[in-house]
Amino acid sequence: MELDPDDIFKDDEDDPDSEFYQQRESSKEFVVYLVDASPKMFSSTCPSEDGKEETHFHIAISCIAQSLKTQIINRSYDEVAICFFNTREKKNLQDLNAAFVFNVAEREYLDRPTARLIKDFDCLEESFMKGIGSQYGIVSGSRENSLYNALWIAQALLRKGSAKTADKRILLFTNEDDPFGSIKGVAKADMTRTTLQRAKDAQDLGISIELLPLSQLDEEFNVSLFYSDLIGLEGDELAQFMPSAGQKLQDMKDQLRKRMFTKRIVRRITLSIANGLSIELNTYALIRPTMPGAITWLDSVTNRPLKTERSFICADTGALMQEPAKRYQPYKNDNIMLSVEELSEIKRVSTGHLHLLGFKPLSCLKDYHNMRPSTFIFPSDKEVIGSTCIFIALLRSMVRLKRFAVAFYGSSSRPQLVALVAQDEIISAGGQVEPPGMHMIYLPYSDDVRHVEEIHSNTNAGAPRATDDQILRAASLIKRIDLKDFSVFQFANPGLQRHYAILQALALDEDDIPEINDETLPDEEGMARPGVVKAVEEFKLSVYGDNYDEESDMGNGKASDASKKRKTAAENAVKESANYNWPDLADNGQLKDLTVTELKYYLTANNLPVTGKKEVLISRILTHLGK
Repeated sequence: MELDPDDIFKDDEDDPDSEFYQQRESSKEFVVYLVDASPKMFSSTCPSEDGKEETHFHIAISCIAQSLKTQIINRSYDEVAICFFNTREKKNLQDLNAAFVFNVAEREYLDRPTARLIKDFDCLEESFMKGIGSQYGIVSGSRENSLYNALWIAQALLRKGSAKTADKRILLFTNEDDPFGSIKGVAKADMTRTTLQRAKDAQDLGISIELLPLSQLDEEFNVSLFYSDLIGLEGDELAQFMPSAGQKLQDMKDQLRKRMFTKRIVRRITLSIANGLSIELNTYALIRPTMPGAITWLDSVTNRPLKTERSFICADTGALMQEPAKRYQPYKNDNIMLSVEELSEIKRVSTGHLHLLGFKPLSCLKDYHNMRPSTFIFPSDKEVIGSTCIFIALLRSMVRLKRFAVAFYGSSSRPQLVALVAQDEIISAGGQVEPPGMHMIYLPYSDDVRHVEEIHSNTNAGAPRATDDQILRAASLIKRIDLKDFSVFQFANPGLQRHYAILQALALDEDDIPEINDETLPDEEGMARPGVVKAVEEFKLSVYGDNYDEESDMGNGKASDASKKRKTAAENAVKESANYNWPDLADNGQLKDLTVTELKYYLTANNLPVTGKKEVLISRILTHLGK
């Protein structure tokens, strides 16, 4: 293993040798979708967003299709399998009746979703009756148990991988709340018992079973008839689980999406309190930037992924270096040689544990002390028994005394001080709103603090002050443009959404790129309301007066000249851009024949960035044209 001395102090999330990176990569999710394909799923309907009636089977299929596309964006390394039960045809490794595992060529039953799987699954509903068929798999006078068979198949598929490095889940779609309702007497009791035992066996192996019920308009899904025992619901959990009647398609998709985004442990750390007393903690990343997937280089002939290898060549002899290259650090007139082991020891500044230093009042912790997104910590008794009890005692005392803990976090790449802020549990009528735990906030060192420089160094010149009227107009403007019920969860990254929409269209051979709703754009209709327009104009009038010129009045002559130059350049670009037929040039592949200056005419005329190489400019133009 080679280490780069320049990378010794890089961030944990970018360090492939760190425990953070290794544990994040090893945590995968294996999901088996079990879909009820009985005739009742095709006959029962509920209204969609556009008012049309859609079958429960269509709702289940569309939910899974959407989740497969979303999975490629968020969890590209997770693996899925799709199994229908109550089917006429059978297809599974166990050769069990009334169960059909859907798959495509060159893919295992439980594998990463591919473009072909998604494409074929989108078209499955049209040919389902002909190719797979629907029938009741549990009928009176027969010992066949299609639900038992489906759980058996799902459990067998999820034998892959270790429960320590992968989360294993079964998501069950059905609108039949009593699968054994048509059977009476001893046969019903026996089939119920064996099915529940099969589910318990799966759960004992670390497989979680989750139910996604579909209710009918005139009859609510009664989970207490059978499925409460299968998935282990009781008391308040049972009352909170009951879905509302007539649940819409979008609600169903949101429910599935929430269940798919599970909490994953970033890493396990130890909190050393005092005198050898330590507890075990799990850490969770609540907020992390979502980036496009990494680029994979493919062979131009076979389309197989390429493996990158690096070799070192001696500058003097030109021979390949067989032994690992040594590093050195210039010091005065000497080159200090460093071995791989010595570099590893240098990098290991301290152990990756938390060491409690003491407590401070919450008033001492400022918002600007937060260096990066915080990490949520929660106790675990897996290795250290009693960790939860000690953690709860600390948590409740910190909440009662309004204190936060100061600790030293010895991460491998950046050891630093952290603040542990206790968060008590918040419960509303709908259930838990905030879980109990602590937020680990990364504190700055004294070297990281930058003091604000005074703009007005001349004490004789008075700093500008707003008048009472200007303050009043500003307050009126703020009230008019107040964002009601604002939350960052309302806004998706438009660039990321468009990136994956284009990839999806290319991978699935779709004719049209899905339309992306950019939620970050200003509300033009709302800003055009008479009350808002009046507030804006009154504020501008109070600050700048009657003779305010937005283009030229920039505070000084230099800014005014620059504004005029930009305006002239933009007008010239619009004029020059009109001389070209840009859609034709794009369709005929002639954009590459234009000069960079000519390409910038289009970009400037359409208020697009003009930075980057020629290929980047062409790509930007094609994207804007929708090509």
